[in-house]
Amino acid sequence: MPDSLSAGRGLLRTLVYIRWIAATAQLVTLLVVRFGLAVSFDLVPCLGIAALPVAVNVLVPVYKRGQRIRAIDALMFLGFDVAQLSAMLALTGGLANPFALLIVGPVAVAAGLLPRVHAVVLTAFAVLFISALGLFMPLLPVFMPWLVLPPLYLFGIWAALVIACCFIAAYNWTVSDDMRRAGDALAATQAALAKEQRWSALGALAAAAAHELGSPLGTIAVVVREIGRELPPDSPIADDIALLQSQSDRCRDILTELARKPEQANAPFDTTTLAVLLTSIAAPYNERGLRFVVTAHAADGSAPPLVGRSPELVHGLGNIVQNALQFACRQVDATISWSADDIEILIHDDGPGFAPGLLGRVGEPYISGRKPGEEHLGLGVFIALTLLERTGAAVDFANADVGGARVTCTWRRGDLDRQKDLRK
Repeated sequence: MPDSLSAGRGLLRTLVYIRWIAATAQLVTLLVVRFGLAVSFDLVPCLGIAALPVAVNVLVPVYKRGQRIRAIDALMFLGFDVAQLSAMLALTGGLANPFALLIVGPVAVAAGLLPRVHAVVLTAFAVLFISALGLFMPLLPVFMPWLVLPPLYLFGIWAALVIACCFIAAYNWTVSDDMRRAGDALAATQAALAKEQRWSALGALAAAAAHELGSPLGTIAVVVREIGRELPPDSPIADDIALLQSQSDRCRDILTELARKPEQANAPFDTTTLAVLLTSIAAPYNERGLRFVVTAHAADGSAPPLVGRSPELVHGLGNIVQNALQFACRQVDATISWSADDIEILIHDDGPGFAPGLLGRVGEPYISGRKPGEEHLGLGVFIALTLLERTGAAVDFANADVGGARVTCTWRRGDLDRQKDLRK
């Protein structure tokens, strides 16, 4: 469990409210016993001890305002309650006081809210005070002189309180731990469900885009082809028309891949090495003729992994490679390393790198490092991250010490092997 409790300020507010109730109950009980029942005892020291929780409640919000309560703070908070109640019992009869049972309250609260170590510490703290009250009972002023309890009965009260503290703490912590585990499992399930929903929405969006863009793209390709046929070879716009035609063909290939059915995936050369895959991915995006250097090596001498050309892997890595080539000045380095257990791809460009203000948010939708005048939705890295996570990758974005952006994709080797097997 983290040092900062998940309940945060709400837990502190609850503890403060409980202490207000306890302080009020102590004050009312003292006054009723002293003046209503005419029992003689030293009222002033008892009122002073009863005022301590009030003073702490007044001070706590001052130094805790706006902060999350930590486990150690809650332990000290509840430990003070045990000490204050023990001091009150020491002045009002010790274990002979029927209100001694209340010392179990802070222990039960700690067992339900705090980590196991903190709950054990507070339980031991309460047992120590209970033992001190039982051990020094003969030296304490009993507020009812006519009430003399036999030592064996006082020992029974001590044993009952100690056993109650230990049993309630163990039971409450066990039940609370089961509830915490169930809550963590529910949160993990909801996160997985949200990721699957995001993936389904992304797939539906891709299918819709492929369908909607098919017709206008076909029209553009036909028009560009007709214009290219009518232009003379020496036309000044011949190169531009050829570029338009090549880009429209590339868009057609992308839409064809998006519309590809899973049963069509078992095509020749669908399984290849990562070096060949990265080289083929980078070719369509390297419009400026930059150097794209692929280096592959094994960390333990194992054979190079073979991966399937799944759409998730191709489009996810393609987007990262495309961004690297667009921002690079002269060269992009792709380093592939593998072992018997893991596979890592490091893509490093010599461009300006990620903006410091955006580095922590890379991968979020509608976040872009482009200039304001450039048309860009800021969805490319988000889509790439979603697709790569679908293959089991862990993606890390950083700036290199020597300059440029570094994107590291790490897989367990078995995850990529399963991706390859799914395509057979």
